[in-house]
Amino acid sequence: MEELASQAGITVRTLRFYRERGLIQPPRREGRIAWYDEHHLARLRTIAALLERGHTLNGIADLATAFESGRDVGEVLGLGEPTEETPVRLSPEELADYFEGEVTPENLAAALDLGYLATDGDEIVHISRRLLDVSAALVREGVPLAAVLDAGRRVRTHAEALADLFVEVLSAHTAASDVEKLRPLAKSVVEAELSMALDRRLRDTSGPAGD
Repeated sequence: MEELASQAGITVRTLRFYRERGLIQPPRREGRIAWYDEHHLARLRTIAALLERGHTLNGIADLATAFESGRDVGEVLGLGEPTEETPVRLSPEELADYFEGEVTPENLAAALDLGYLATDGDEIVHISRRLLDVSAALVREGVPLAAVLDAGRRVRTHAEALADLFVEVLSAHTAASDVEKLRPLAKSVVEAELSMALDRRLRDTSGPAGD
């Protein structure tokens, strides 16, 4: 315990307090000897970084609970499945920097539930660099992260329906081997239709110009 506290730059008393609060996992025991490892040190450094960013110990404990209940990265990504998205590995403090002030236990739990985030040891994996960057940009523009996640959940419902539609159409009229090859065409149709729908909606909301 003394060695771990020294490497983490904290006192043994603080380390004991963190253990009592459940902020770090119990050590591996061999008789009367308690063994800590690099995972305990990584967690302590994460706690220190989050404290520096203004999180409270209660908030960090809630974040840790949500983080530990998250699904494994292999379960979320589906090993061997084709994908055009690039996963991003983040430490908890790097995630907090992406969404400053918005990484709450509720938002973290929602992102884990959506499968946007997964766990891999002491790291967090975001399933899509594009989604991560767009979400962060929306938050910087003043859209709450909770609203971004809710929108993502609703968009997924429509995206699944569109994917079902295109797979059905392509499977009915092309060889099975051509469905993946024609994937970009399906995406282009959706992108064009969404662009035109936004044009119509923005014209409707702007209304006629005043005199």
